[in-house]
Amino acid sequence: MRALGECRHEDKIDPAVRKERQAGPTRRVIWDSDVKGFGLRVNADGSKTYVLKYLFRGSQRWISIGKHGSPFTPDMARTEAMKLLGQAKAGIDPAEARKDARTAGKTVAELCDDYFKAAEAGTVLTKFDVPKKASTLATDRRRIERHIKPLLGRKRVRDVTSDDIEDFLHDIAAGKTAADVKTGQQGRARVNGGKGTATRTVGLLGGIFSFAVKRRMRPDNPVQGVQRFKDNSSGRFLSNGELQTLGRTLADAEAAWENHETAVRNWETAGKNDKRPKKPGDAENPIALKALRLLILTGARKSEILTLRWAWVDAERGFLRLPDSKSGAKLVPLGSAVLELISSLPHMANNPHVFPGAKAGQYLVGLAKVWERIRAKAQLPELRLHDLRHSFASAGAAGGDSLLLIGAILGHKDPKTTKQYTHLANDPVRAASERISGRISAIMNNEPGAEIVQFPTRKA
Repeated sequence: MRALGECRHEDKIDPAVRKERQAGPTRRVIWDSDVKGFGLRVNADGSKTYVLKYLFRGSQRWISIGKHGSPFTPDMARTEAMKLLGQAKAGIDPAEARKDARTAGKTVAELCDDYFKAAEAGTVLTKFDVPKKASTLATDRRRIERHIKPLLGRKRVRDVTSDDIEDFLHDIAAGKTAADVKTGQQGRARVNGGKGTATRTVGLLGGIFSFAVKRRMRPDNPVQGVQRFKDNSSGRFLSNGELQTLGRTLADAEAAWENHETAVRNWETAGKNDKRPKKPGDAENPIALKALRLLILTGARKSEILTLRWAWVDAERGFLRLPDSKSGAKLVPLGSAVLELISSLPHMANNPHVFPGAKAGQYLVGLAKVWERIRAKAQLPELRLHDLRHSFASAGAAGGDSLLLIGAILGHKDPKTTKQYTHLANDPVRAASERISGRISAIMNNEPGAEIVQFPTRKA
């Protein structure tokens, strides 16, 4: 067969090619007579690409050299093919070497973009082996755009060291990425930084570099071994007194709403002659208030309650059967107080949600704003909605329930997540120890009323 350099007019004179064209457009390869495995691929659309077929460790592989004429001529492409064959003989896979060359100059900003695309496509899994939720992706994007890219974005992926991660951690904690960001025509977001933000952002960065290692962009993860700040974001629990105050505040808001509704009905009955009664400031939507109560009584996440559908409520067996959650499908056990609350909720026509919104077919929105007003009235300004979940767990731990049971109720797949309540779970144990030692001491001191403990004797 003639060399590629001699095949400029081969299509016009080769009968086989002429017959092939008459049968329809196909892709074919014209092989070089001088360099084995080197050829010109002619695509169905007429475009031409120089290719090389080679053996590497017993396997046949292909690599594209470049398009004909941009800038490769047959001689230039043949020279490149011989170079690639030399690499293969030396034990270097030309395809992998080219991939390494492409990734060698990739920046952290480009890596973050690749990671986020993969996460959106569902190929990046959480520790529960499920794709990241949309809410998690939104948080990841904010941390990437507001912290990672400004501080590390221009660095090459392969050049980042553990010292760079240490500096990154402390820079965020010190507020170096603090900013007032405009988010739309009227929106704005204040980026404050701090130790908690630093710790969580480094955690995300660890996942991003694990992604880089899997894609063979670098051999190691520079985040591993970096000591982060202790994340105390989940340490807020309601005390007994605070729970009582919150309960009264919710009840007052419900009563104010009922009184307002009664006033409106009376106004309508009277013919609407006067001005419509104005809703008092302490009145709140009873649907939103019941959603808050359900959060407190179940320890469920806000998204799990707000998106709850009647089809998922198994009142007969006492469960919420959630098809999806942060940790996958989940059963939420319901106490009698919860079942009573759910049974008091109306079923809205053409709306599948337990907590319906103002728009047909949609669930309740705006719960965060209702909560802001409730916690202000209850004088609990720093209490977050998620802290209601922690308060449920703390109440169980302080009451003597095992951490294993509490984790099962909350849907914790990782025991470490429930471990934060260990100090509360020890309180009942400490109380029991106090009772037992006090009783023994009273008996030993022959104090009035002390009972003599009779231990059973072992049979001989």
